[in-house]
Amino acid sequence: MWKLAVVLLWAMTGIASAQTEKAIVAGGCFWCVESDFEAVRGVKGVVSGYTGGSLQNPTYENHEGHYEAVEVTFDSSVISYADLISKFLRSVDVVDAGGQFCDRGPAYRTAIFVANDAQKSAAVNAIADAEATLGQKVVTPVKAAGKFWVAEAYHQDYYKGSNYVLTRAGPKKQSNAYKFYRKACGRDARLGDLWGPEAFKP
Repeated sequence: MWKLAVVLLWAMTGIASAQTEKAIVAGGCFWCVESDFEAVRGVKGVVSGYTGGSLQNPTYENHEGHYEAVEVTFDSSVISYADLISKFLRSVDVVDAGGQFCDRGPAYRTAIFVANDAQKSAAVNAIADAEATLGQKVVTPVKAAGKFWVAEAYHQDYYKGSNYVLTRAGPKKQSNAYKFYRKACGRDARLGDLWGPEAFKP
């Protein structure tokens, strides 16, 4: 009998721990945000895409009005939404309203897209904490989540790719091209300057 009780308890615990939620954030180049958050414990997957605009069926060539964004699927019994957003804010330049790092323009601005009041409250509190830490105004807005359009297949897991692409430094394996781009764009250097030891490092 006790064995049955143990099995039932294990099953119930397993069900309780699988509390899958989603978070949608925009942090400049979606390749970088995807790369950062796929390394976070409790995150089950990250998908690159477009959101925040009215254009239907946006593409990489035409996503006017949309942000480059990611949809993060996570187990909230392992990492909370609040902790995820805190990490997100420390992975971007929250005082830059014109884009992120070397990527400029509306599509590369930061934003947090919330699905409900609980997410909105957590995001607002995380921004207040970030402002207190930095002593500066955070320009990252909190917006109501709308439809998330999944980006083209070649954008997914770009940082892991094994294809060869042409870069300013010549042909490179896709994963190496991503590293070259990220360093040349100054993303990590700027985060270090802005956040110091609090900069998010996956």
